[in-house]
Amino acid sequence: MESLDIRVLRQLHDWRAQGRDAILVTVVQTWGSSPRPEGSIMALEKGGAVVGSVSGGCIEDDLIRAYHDPQGADPRLHGDARPQLLTYGISADEAHRFGLPCGGTIRLLVEFNPCPEALAHLLALLDQRHLVQRHVDLQTGHAWGSATRVPTALHLGRERLSLTFGPAYRLLLIGGGQLSEYVATIALFNGFDVTVCDPRSEHIQGWSVAGARVVTGMPDDEVIACVPDRRTAIVALTHDPKLDDMALLEALKSSAFYVGAIGSRRNNQSRRERLAEYFDLTAEEIGKLKGPIGLYIGSKTPAEIAVSIMAEIIAIKNGVDVPRELSVGSVKDRQEQQSV
Repeated sequence: MESLDIRVLRQLHDWRAQGRDAILVTVVQTWGSSPRPEGSIMALEKGGAVVGSVSGGCIEDDLIRAYHDPQGADPRLHGDARPQLLTYGISADEAHRFGLPCGGTIRLLVEFNPCPEALAHLLALLDQRHLVQRHVDLQTGHAWGSATRVPTALHLGRERLSLTFGPAYRLLLIGGGQLSEYVATIALFNGFDVTVCDPRSEHIQGWSVAGARVVTGMPDDEVIACVPDRRTAIVALTHDPKLDDMALLEALKSSAFYVGAIGSRRNNQSRRERLAEYFDLTAEEIGKLKGPIGLYIGSKTPAEIAVSIMAEIIAIKNGVDVPRELSVGSVKDRQEQQSV
């Protein structure tokens, strides 16, 4: 399952390539509480189809009504090619009407009939796993995108809107057991591209999660082949040191934003000692290894453990500085000390 942003852009491109009228709506500013962050997008096709979201639903409904008005009574969405800036929630009554919490205010940029060729170029860059900065001329509606190396925050100026789109986040799972199926399912619903690697045919033949790619090469080869970047997470789940360590050996040298391995505190300590003694890894590289993985939620079943693992991955993806006190290993250390 693709990320929501990419799904919106791809669907918008398809509509426009077919010659269908459509608008692209972007959250460009928020004040107070807002259901969706700056940079959130939605696309609305003239016939009534919609993809994406800019609020909890009420603003979408208002935009749909205005855009579909056959008389064009609402001039906000029946202009020329020039983008329109719309503001919702200035008054308490309007904020309540549109479901904006605590008197929040949201400002939107509406683009009319974006160029399908420009959208195709943007999507091609994203499919090639480039970080892309998209610019919109606020006077003409002309939009263009280019690859960039550093993500930047959304910027709304007098003449231009600039925002960054990234390629899909990826998750490489080492091991095709039941736990991997639960982790893959949660990851797919959160917009990750998921690949599952297991060279053991007996562990992968019953794989049943649609949407996850399955590979059967050796873990170190598959890690190298996926070329991990800063939007890649790698998790070893086999409990077999021969397989998990092979994957970690390459993963810890990569740019992956998350590298973790299943196992107890003792097993993870032994793993770190092996990596330091037998493999050419620096202390800094070994320090990137997460384990025991997950946030502590008292999980017992494979499904609950998967929630714990994905909670930690998503938190780190979103730039949350997760306190060590919330990790599985830290909580179990405290529990052990209290029981003495």
